[in-house]
Amino acid sequence: MVFDPRAAKLLSDGEYMAIEGFPGLRLLANKKGKTWTYRYKGARGLKQVKLGAWPNMPLHEAIREWDSARTSKEAGVDPAEKKKAAKKPVVQEPVDDEYRVRQLVLDFIQGHIEQERKPAGAKAATRILLSALDGSPELAAMPAHLVKRQHAFALLDSRKHVPTIAQKLRSLMGAAWDYALDAGRLDGDVPNWWQAVMKGRLKSKGKIIGGKHVGQKRRALTEEEVGLLLRWLPNMHKVGADTVVMYLWTGTRGSEILGMKPEHLAEKEGVLWWTVPKELTKNARFKDATDLRVPLLGRAREIVLRRLQDTDKGEFLFRGVGDKPYTQHTFSTYIYDLQPYSPKSKREGKTRGVLPVTDWTPHNLRRTTRTMLPSLGCPSEVAEAILGHVPSEIEATYNAYSYDAERLLWLSKLAEKLEALAA
Repeated sequence: MVFDPRAAKLLSDGEYMAIEGFPGLRLLANKKGKTWTYRYKGARGLKQVKLGAWPNMPLHEAIREWDSARTSKEAGVDPAEKKKAAKKPVVQEPVDDEYRVRQLVLDFIQGHIEQERKPAGAKAATRILLSALDGSPELAAMPAHLVKRQHAFALLDSRKHVPTIAQKLRSLMGAAWDYALDAGRLDGDVPNWWQAVMKGRLKSKGKIIGGKHVGQKRRALTEEEVGLLLRWLPNMHKVGADTVVMYLWTGTRGSEILGMKPEHLAEKEGVLWWTVPKELTKNARFKDATDLRVPLLGRAREIVLRRLQDTDKGEFLFRGVGDKPYTQHTFSTYIYDLQPYSPKSKREGKTRGVLPVTDWTPHNLRRTTRTMLPSLGCPSEVAEAILGHVPSEIEATYNAYSYDAERLLWLSKLAEKLEALAA
């Protein structure tokens, strides 16, 4: 609920007031008074940390403390443990002139990751690095120049049961060492073992379904499956169904679709063009990348025009519950929960609400579009441009052609094909 001081005064011992728009922020009443708390999910269940007493701490200060605690949690630091550690008496440590692994990693996070990556990617990378150091305190405290091949192997070997995370950790630690070498914080003769150790041995076993690894799959839906899925769309909630259509009709990425804003759209000669700014694409880090141009045709055009009529509720066209932005993670989770092997489907005994086409993810829809385009006769370089893939370095440097006419032609043919399958 919206914070109401009068209602707050009437809270009895054990009662609480949740503050709308700030997940986990609550005003809790007890015999001694009323306290702001942040309630969150910890490693062993729900936990909460005190933020301050009300009314001495007004709402705006409580929100500031809540934001700080939530940021710590997202970075992998438990807010309650952090507060407990802050209460311990400060012991003056002797000056340490050694450049240790933890400091090397922190310098890499602050100097590179937080500067060069998008917020979500920066948080994920930071979480992986700090979790690894917290799980290996001996390595974290070791002088960086003394780290040997066996130390790098031991850390990665302890995480090889989740190969994708181990691969990311190996890449991040190697990049951190390169950053320290480039910055002169490590002597140029110090080897970067992370680039050599466990090379080629951290292969994913694929996703787990029903408790078993099913291997890696480069799945594209068949034409029969596409038709079956399109006819089943009315069973999905509106934003989910619209997102499926946008994937198939445009071949774009989920983050690009769900980041669409009114200012990205413009009508030209009877065609509604969607221009995805370069900084919102996966190619933002490439200097030769450009904005992604997408003609919206058929159902994709109808969806966008319908959603444009309702943009007064927020800046994004695709919104979820409470008019919050609908994220790629939310959509992926929704699709997974509709699969017959989903624990949620089994728990709720779903039958009617289970997808008729199973064992696919949102990215498989994008792969389906890429597979269908050549079957219509679309040249490979045009299909790659439609999906927003960056060409090779030499081609990207010298080929500035936008392929607008080709995008319009082949996405028109694709829209006709999809409608025929849906019928």
